[in-house]
Amino acid sequence: MRYYSTGKMAPEVSLSQAVKNGLAPDRGLYMPERIVRLPESFYSGIGSMTFSGIASVVADAFFGDDIPEDDLHGIVDDTLSFDTPLVKVEDGIYSLELFHGPTLAFKDVGGRFMARMLSWFIGHDGGTGQGTGKVTVLVATSGDTGSAVANGFLGVDGIDVIVLYPSGKVSDIQEKQFTTLGRNITALEVDGSFDDCQRIVKSAFMDEDLRSVFTLTSANSINVARFLPQAFYYFNAYAHAVRMGLDGEIVFSVPSGNFGNLTAGLFAARMGLPVSRFIAANNVNDVFLEYLRTGIYRPRASVRTIANAMDVGDPSNFARILDLYGGSVEAIRRDISGCRYTDDEIRDAVRSVHDRTGYLLDPHGACAFLGLKDGLKPGQTGIFLETAHPAKFKDTVGEILGEEISIPDRLRAFLDAPKLSVKIGSEYLDFKDYMLARLQ
Repeated sequence: MRYYSTGKMAPEVSLSQAVKNGLAPDRGLYMPERIVRLPESFYSGIGSMTFSGIASVVADAFFGDDIPEDDLHGIVDDTLSFDTPLVKVEDGIYSLELFHGPTLAFKDVGGRFMARMLSWFIGHDGGTGQGTGKVTVLVATSGDTGSAVANGFLGVDGIDVIVLYPSGKVSDIQEKQFTTLGRNITALEVDGSFDDCQRIVKSAFMDEDLRSVFTLTSANSINVARFLPQAFYYFNAYAHAVRMGLDGEIVFSVPSGNFGNLTAGLFAARMGLPVSRFIAANNVNDVFLEYLRTGIYRPRASVRTIANAMDVGDPSNFARILDLYGGSVEAIRRDISGCRYTDDEIRDAVRSVHDRTGYLLDPHGACAFLGLKDGLKPGQTGIFLETAHPAKFKDTVGEILGEEISIPDRLRAFLDAPKLSVKIGSEYLDFKDYMLARLQ
């Protein structure tokens, strides 16, 4: 499989190069040259398959030309040591719980898969048996990406991870999950926004001074090895729906920040997954909703909300969505609708759903739940992505409900550890100076 850039100004590359480069030289995002449609026999038998078995079939379609089957399936098996269950919240609406991994967030799937794939390429150099030396992984985070990637790569030989995050704009638990690890994980606390962090990472890939002394790659959803595996749990959701005997057209509502999750769902649909449509659920950072309404994309500075992982004013994966649909907003509108919710509306959803059903939403899942409440048509089955455990936002959720939120033991262990981070400014030169100083 070859990978091309959405910028259309860079040469096609192999999977190994796409994973290691992260971003294409023309600042575009890599896309696979083709999307394989899976046979009907796969879907007719999916209800009897395990999550790992389902994901192995999907992984073969993307990566089977580049990694031996046994090795690829081993990466999948090692990644998916947990399930993503489908839980009924109310009639017609189900939660796809993506928080049962090690860091209790959906990014455990993509983060763990990428760590294992990159480690495989470092050891095999795309199958030649020649090692590639140490790789430095750069990742910008508004919350859960940092913890999932850091914990996925922790202790992996030949890889250093540098996490950039906006100071004061992630929850305490999220911050502790990637600032307490040490070893091969470094946390940089940026005096700015997530968009500043993302801009720094993208600029680093274009900086020949850094690239001459560091082998850089990204673990954000701009990396194909991070976002493509997120398709796995869409297929798993369908398998759960089959086992539960759910009928009616399926609509996925996706809390949308950098749009890696939604893009992975669109890939799943192109592979034949029976999906009626998608809802892109936004908080007040609604540049994509504005695009759907006007046909004009106007990136802007992000606004801080209680659904902080969605506080993105210029989502990277918008480029991939445009590429999938040939730049046609009319075609995009046929598959994707959008919605926008304020902090107060998100709070009301968390409170009312808990009071009525006993189900506890996190702010991001609450936004996606509202998308289904407002956008689901009669006879359709709605599945929203519950992307993180509510305890990761215990202060916010606790304040909404007026009660203390219990913290799982896996999270509590992070809270008791000392914070290890380095503070830098929001300008690119601040980051570059820090990186060059690491060489001294």
